[in-house]
Amino acid sequence: MAAVFPDWDGGRERARPGATEGGDVQRPLAGLTGRNFVTELTAGVTLLAIAIPLNIGYAQIAGLPPTAGLYALVVPTIVYALVVSSRQLVASPDAAAAALVASSIGGLAAAGSADYATLALAQAIICGVMFVLLAVFKLGFLANFLSKPILVGFVGGLALDIMVSQVAKMLGVKIDSGKEFTGKIADLVGGFTTLNGWAVLISVCSVAVLLLGRRFLRVVPWALIVLVVTTLVVVLTGLDQRGVDVLGEVPAGPPVLTWPMIDWSLWLALVPSAIALTLVTTAEGLLVSRSYSEKHGYPFRANRDLFAFGISNIAAGAQGSFAVGSSTSRTAAMDQAGSRTQFPALILAAGTLLLLLFGTALLADIPSPAIGAIVGVAIIPLLGVRDFIDLWRKDRFEFLIGATCFLTTLFVGSIAGILVAFVLALINLAKRASHPAIDVLESSGDPGESLLEDAPAGNVTAPGVIVIRLAAPLFFANGAVFSTAVKEAIRSAGTDSVHHLVVDMEAVTDVDVTGAESFTALKEWLASQSISLAYSRVRPKTLHRLTSLGLLDTEEVFSTNRAAISRLAPSSAEPTSSRKAGH
Repeated sequence: MAAVFPDWDGGRERARPGATEGGDVQRPLAGLTGRNFVTELTAGVTLLAIAIPLNIGYAQIAGLPPTAGLYALVVPTIVYALVVSSRQLVASPDAAAAALVASSIGGLAAAGSADYATLALAQAIICGVMFVLLAVFKLGFLANFLSKPILVGFVGGLALDIMVSQVAKMLGVKIDSGKEFTGKIADLVGGFTTLNGWAVLISVCSVAVLLLGRRFLRVVPWALIVLVVTTLVVVLTGLDQRGVDVLGEVPAGPPVLTWPMIDWSLWLALVPSAIALTLVTTAEGLLVSRSYSEKHGYPFRANRDLFAFGISNIAAGAQGSFAVGSSTSRTAAMDQAGSRTQFPALILAAGTLLLLLFGTALLADIPSPAIGAIVGVAIIPLLGVRDFIDLWRKDRFEFLIGATCFLTTLFVGSIAGILVAFVLALINLAKRASHPAIDVLESSGDPGESLLEDAPAGNVTAPGVIVIRLAAPLFFANGAVFSTAVKEAIRSAGTDSVHHLVVDMEAVTDVDVTGAESFTALKEWLASQSISLAYSRVRPKTLHRLTSLGLLDTEEVFSTNRAAISRLAPSSAEPTSSRKAGH
C-alpha cells in the first residue's frame, strides 16, 4: 500500500509517488487533512486536559517529581508522533509502567533521591534500546507469549498496589510508598486514626464528579475540572493549613538534555525490570495499535511502532523523564473525540511546554487527595474485575493463570510476576499442545465425501488400512501422546486386521528431535506387528524434515488419503500415483 501525506486542499489523501509497501516512507501525521484539522486540534486540547493531571499522578506513583511526568509529554511525545505508523496510539507513561518503575528501582535507591531519578532515566534508556532491537530483528512476536490472562493478572496486580497508595492520599494518611503491598496495607490501616476529614471530603467529591462525568458526559475533561476547582477551594479556604497535602512547588523551565551517569553494575541491575516494561508495552501497545488500524482501515507496521517506542524511551531517559508505554485509556478518548492522526500529540507537547515555561506556579496548590482520586478512578479498569469474571466463565485454567500472575505480582513483586507469567505461558502452551486432535479417518466409499470424518472406536478407515491425522506439529510435548494414540487405535481395531498405517501429515508443520525419537519407537513397534507405514499429504518442508530426522526411508508418500487407500486397501481398484522418498 502506498504511503500517504496530508492534502491541505481539503481533498482526499493522495498516494505518494515512489512510496514502498510497508509504509517505511509514510509521511508523519498521515491522515491529517484540511477537512479534519479542526477536529484534530480540538482533540489535542482534550488530550492536554486529560494527560497533564494523569502524568503528574503517575510521576508520583513512580516516586519521581511532577516534572518527570510532564517532561514525558514533550520530546518523547513529539518523537513518537513523527515516527510511529499508528495514527492513533497515544504514548505516555501509564499507571502500570509507573508502578513497575517504583517497585524495581525502590530496592536500589531511596524514592525521591537524585540517585533514584538517575536510575529511572537509565531504565528508560535500556527500554528504548530493547525496543529498537525488537524492531531491527523483528522480534515483536515474543510479546505474544503474554496472553490475555497473563496481562490481566500482571497489570491487575500492579493496579491494586497503586490503588492502596492512592487511597492513602485520598484519606490524608501518610504511608511509605516504597514498601511492599502488605507493608502499605499495614501503614494504611494503622493510619486510619490520622485521616484528614477535609482530604476525605475533597476525595469523595472528586470521585463522584469523575465517575458521574465519565458516565454521562465523557467528552468533558473532568480530571482537569476537578484539579482546577479543588485547587481554587484549597487556595480560597486555606485547607493546606488544615492538614490537606498539596503538590508543592514545581520547577519552571523546559526539559534539558542529560544522561544518567551510573556504575555498569547498576545498568545490569536494571535490565530485568526494563525487559518487563518492554514486553508489557509491546504486548499492549501492538494489540491496541492493531485494533484501531483494523477498525479505521489504515496501515499498521508493528516493527516501525516498536522503533518509535524505542527512540521515544531513549528521548525520555535523555531529558529527565521515565519509561514511556502505551496509554489505552487516552487512545480510546482520542478515538471518541474523532481523532485519526497523531496531530493531537503535537498539541499536547506544545501545551505542556507552555505550562512548563509559564504556568508551573499554578500547580503548586493542587491538593494531593484530588490527584489520588484522578489516578484511582483512571486505574479502576486496570484491576481487571470484569476480565477475571469472564475468564472464570470461559476457561477455569486460564483464570488460574491470571490469578496466579496477579497474586505473584502483588505479593512477591513485578519482576517475579513477569517471570511467572512467562512460565505460565509456556505451561499453558505445552498443556494445549500435548493434547492435539488425533483422528482416525473414515472412508464411506463415496468418492464425493470427505475422508476427514471421525471413525467409531475400533474401526479401520478401509479394509486393512488405518489413516490417522495429527492436527499439530510433532514435538516433545505430544510425541509420546501420538504414539500411544496410534497403538490404541490399532489394538482396538485388532492388530491382525490392520496391515497398513497411513499418517495424514497435512497439519504437521514441523517435527523436533524428541518427537522424532518417539516416532522412531513407533516405527519399530509397527514393524514388530508387521504393519507398514506410509504418509499422505506431506508439506514440502515437512518432507525434508522427515528425511533429515531419519523418519522417511522406504515408506511411501501419497498426495491424498484417497490415493493411499486406493493403493493399500485389498479391495481397491487400480493403484493411483504415489511416490517413495527420494523419488
